[in-house]
Amino acid sequence: MGMMQDYIEEAERDLLHTYNRYQIVFDHGDGVRLYDINGKDYLDFVSGIGVFALGYGNKEYNEAVKSQVDKLLHTSNYYYNVPAIEAAKAIKKASGMDRVFFTNSGAEAVEGALKTARKYAYLKDGKTDHEIIAMEHSFHGRTFGALSVTGTPKYREAFQPMIGNIKFAELNDIESVKALVNEKTCAILFETVQGEGGIHPADEAFIKEVRKICNENDILMMLDEIQCGMGRIGEYYAWQRYGVKPDVMTSAKALGCGVPVGAFMMTEKVGQNSLVAGDHGTTYGGNPLGGAAIVEVFRQFEERKITDHVKEVGQYLYEKLDEVAKAHDDIKDHRGVGLLQGLEFDHPVADIINKALDKGLVLINAGTNIIRFIPPLVIEKSDVDEMIDKLNSCL
Repeated sequence: MGMMQDYIEEAERDLLHTYNRYQIVFDHGDGVRLYDINGKDYLDFVSGIGVFALGYGNKEYNEAVKSQVDKLLHTSNYYYNVPAIEAAKAIKKASGMDRVFFTNSGAEAVEGALKTARKYAYLKDGKTDHEIIAMEHSFHGRTFGALSVTGTPKYREAFQPMIGNIKFAELNDIESVKALVNEKTCAILFETVQGEGGIHPADEAFIKEVRKICNENDILMMLDEIQCGMGRIGEYYAWQRYGVKPDVMTSAKALGCGVPVGAFMMTEKVGQNSLVAGDHGTTYGGNPLGGAAIVEVFRQFEERKITDHVKEVGQYLYEKLDEVAKAHDDIKDHRGVGLLQGLEFDHPVADIINKALDKGLVLINAGTNIIRFIPPLVIEKSDVDEMIDKLNSCL
């Protein structure tokens, strides 16, 4: 244990203290398991917060990334590179969107989406007083724009003023949205399934009604699929199960399965009537390394039929978590879809998560009293059984 503690103390001296970290130093992973530097193994039900969809030590993925490292890592966006072009093609095929802009993170993708909305509205009337409607309890990231549309005041208050003209409605309460729509509204933004805010899926009636409002008023419907996208709920993107389509959407996390990449995508109509040369840019975005990772991720998703697998194992996880929820009076609710689910307790869950770590199970919260289950998408039913056993022993 000495060596682990030494590293932890070193980190606490050197790193800015913005995270309260669990007292573990992870060293390597294999499949759906992580190993700390003492060799102890853990079943991973966090996947790096929904990033490591294809599991650890994935040979084909590692080879795709390694071979790109030997060829070319970076060129800047003054030039074209083949991996980024192939990655854009793969995203378009999976999402049905028309235009792609690559970023390095989810927050950056949200920033780009916000700029898209403002420019789209500006080109219509030359005004800069447009409003964006976002949702309470949402989470879109920590940069100023993304934070401005994040509907949790405690994240925002010390950093005011935020970017202006943002209003907050309630997810799945269409009247709260209608009450805010006016001639200045340029976009309505929400996560198709709220992640950090407590695993709340947008329901079909809500999403279809928002789509209708946007169509009637030429407002952009913008969906954040950073956590709930990339197969997480059993479709490439969570909105696809509702038969609607956003005008702008964001993706990241499992898009690169470990290499930091993000993207925002839009329809051709928005692409032709918003950002143009000089409006937006990034030095690293769309670099060949990120592109190679994305291409390999989509290749494996297709070859291994990941979305079908998620539907099947996700259903099994739902049944098992339902049994747990029914057996414990302190569990108030069980929500979610696919491999993005949550158990809501009537008390904080930190103790349970710490106990689980001791027993070799990695879990994460969503808010203080919800345990979130976001494992690698390649888990099997036997992994669910093992997780449930360990969870039960902690409850």
